[in-house]
Amino acid sequence: MPVPKGPHLEFEQPVVELAMKIEDLLKTGTITDSDVKSLQGKKEALQKKISAKLTSWNRIELARRAGRPFTLDYVKSIFTDFVELHGDRRFGDDPAMVCGLARLGDQSVMIVGQQKGRDTKESIRRNFGMANPEGYRKALRCMIMAEKFGLPVISFIDTPGAFPGLGAEERGQGEAIAVNLMEMAVLRVPILAVVIGEGASGGALGIGVGDRLLMLENAWYGVISPESCSAILWGDSSKKQELSGTMKITADDLKALGVIDRIVPEPLGGAHWDPEAMYETLGAVLREEIAKLQGVNIDALLRKRAEKYAAMAKFAEK
Repeated sequence: MPVPKGPHLEFEQPVVELAMKIEDLLKTGTITDSDVKSLQGKKEALQKKISAKLTSWNRIELARRAGRPFTLDYVKSIFTDFVELHGDRRFGDDPAMVCGLARLGDQSVMIVGQQKGRDTKESIRRNFGMANPEGYRKALRCMIMAEKFGLPVISFIDTPGAFPGLGAEERGQGEAIAVNLMEMAVLRVPILAVVIGEGASGGALGIGVGDRLLMLENAWYGVISPESCSAILWGDSSKKQELSGTMKITADDLKALGVIDRIVPEPLGGAHWDPEAMYETLGAVLREEIAKLQGVNIDALLRKRAEKYAAMAKFAEK
């Protein structure tokens, strides 16, 4: 696989340098196949060594890493016949929230997901993946349509949070998210949600209620980012790395706590090192999970959905 585009993270720099060396040697034609195999083996061993020592903050950095696949990348590579749907029928369309009909194998599904941008222009148009109220209302409109036609909903979560701008608050950001939580709790079709990158605050939860919640290995999911938490507690973001470990927002922590149901493994080094392998892995997982959900009676599914969230809270008395 080619070396992912930068900027590269500090802890992955040794792997990048070795991978670039392999590429340069291949271009010059001065290396044998056995030498290439040997160097590739060294690169993989180095990636495994680094992966074994990743901190919670390192995983958050990977979740935000440039070149990591976004919602539309997964839609294009895993699904077929995607038809995007626009507008909330109340205010306008929100490019930060992507919704549409598609097929996963032989199964028709409804897709909702947050979408970030690759460059400055696209990032501004997509509002850096931070949806306005009309984005959440568009998502709900499409989910209600899915219920009408008996289609499973697949949600891709990847946002630093719901947009906190003045206009968003004036148009009812909190209310829009709250209504989504209420409606998704009783939506009479299977809902499968997957955190593919960042899953911050109510912005993530607004499309995250469902029967099964999956997380990619290097994603994070929590009520607030470590930077914001540090700013609230200490007035600046200097404690972000320390807090990232205590907040329990990585996939391993959340699986242990029972908040998520399944961790989806990523290629060595992260999804950005081998997007095609990531698409193949996640596609297989989605097909497996949807098949399981489709086989459950809808009333039983709703009961299990309610029980799932009721069982999440943990209390300790001192």
